[in-house]
Amino acid sequence: MTAILQTPAGKAAALGLIAGMRTFYAPAVLTHLYSRHQAESLAGSPLEFMKSITASKVFKVLAAGELIGDKLPNTPNRTAIPGLVGRALSGILCGAVVYKAEGSSPLIGGLIGGAASIASTFGCFFLRRGIGKSTKIPDPYIGAIEDALVIGAGIAIARSA
Repeated sequence: MTAILQTPAGKAAALGLIAGMRTFYAPAVLTHLYSRHQAESLAGSPLEFMKSITASKVFKVLAAGELIGDKLPNTPNRTAIPGLVGRALSGILCGAVVYKAEGSSPLIGGLIGGAASIASTFGCFFLRRGIGKSTKIPDPYIGAIEDALVIGAGIAIARSA
């Protein structure tokens, strides 16, 4: 997995996959990295805010809230339009930032991140639902396992940077 994360496409796809699972965790990881290791290619661009410590803190708070909110019984399905759009935008943003930081086209990065986030949104939705039906494990427990996967993937991305 580490070799994949060394390429902009691999990073954009990995962050998109995370965004499909948890909307705010992918930008939280990315802003954490770029607020500490400045990406000069982002300077002067509309994506420069992703280098700020303030953005890093905001995304971390949003990610923590999402980890809690996901377990609540009234939380809408991730495949409902608002959730799907949010996850897609998160993947697009992260992919664009990675590509721009690497001196490549943010459009390509955004497409990769967005596609990965949409695929992950539906894939994880049906996987989680299928596991719940076949094992009778309560959904909040499956959600906690998904959280652990998201956090582990974020750590892997951070370590590969």
